[in-house]
Amino acid sequence: MYFKLFKQLKSLSQRVFGIPIIYNTNGYENIETIKLLNGYIDVYLPDLKYYTNELSKKYSKVDNYFETATKAIIEMYNQVGQAKFDENGIIQKGVIIRHLVLPNHIQNTKNILRWISNNIPNVYVSVMSQYFPTYKAKEDNLINRKLNKKEYKEVLNYLYSLNLKNGYIQEIGTHEEEYVPNFDLSE
Repeated sequence: MYFKLFKQLKSLSQRVFGIPIIYNTNGYENIETIKLLNGYIDVYLPDLKYYTNELSKKYSKVDNYFETATKAIIEMYNQVGQAKFDENGIIQKGVIIRHLVLPNHIQNTKNILRWISNNIPNVYVSVMSQYFPTYKAKEDNLINRKLNKKEYKEVLNYLYSLNLKNGYIQEIGTHEEEYVPNFDLSE
C-alpha cells in the first residue's frame, strides 16, 4: 500500500509540481527498507549521529547505530548518487549527510567525517553546530551546554584536512532555542 502511494506521489510531484521527493531520516534505517524505496526517492537527507555504540545507546537508546546507518547511507548513495542541483541551487537528486556536532564529543565527529571521506568522498555533508541541551540532556555533564567556538574550530580544521569538498558548514549561533516549536499544546 505504501509503495503504491509513493509511486502516485512521485508521479504527481514530477508531472504536476516539478519537485523532488525527499526522504528525511535519522539514518537508523533498515537497509531492506531503503532498497524498497529505490526509484521512489530523489533526495535522501540522512543524519549520521554516532560513531560508537556507547554514544548511540546512551543518547538514542539504539544498538549498532553506526553500522546500521552507514549501510543504509551507502545504499541511498548507490540509488541516487551525488547531489545535483537545478539552476536555482535547489537539490533535485542525491544525498546530503547531516551531522550535528555534540559538545565534548569532537572525536565522534572526527570519526564520522573520516568515515565519509574514506567511503563516499563526493557526498554532500552538512556539519551543524546548532546543538543545545533540552529535556534530560540538561542533566548530562557532557552535553548540558552548547558547542563552543574552540570545539567547532577543531572540527572545521579537521574537516578541511580531509579535503571533503561538497557540503555546508553551519555557523555557531546564539538563538537556536527560538527555532524549537512549542510542544506544550495546553496554551
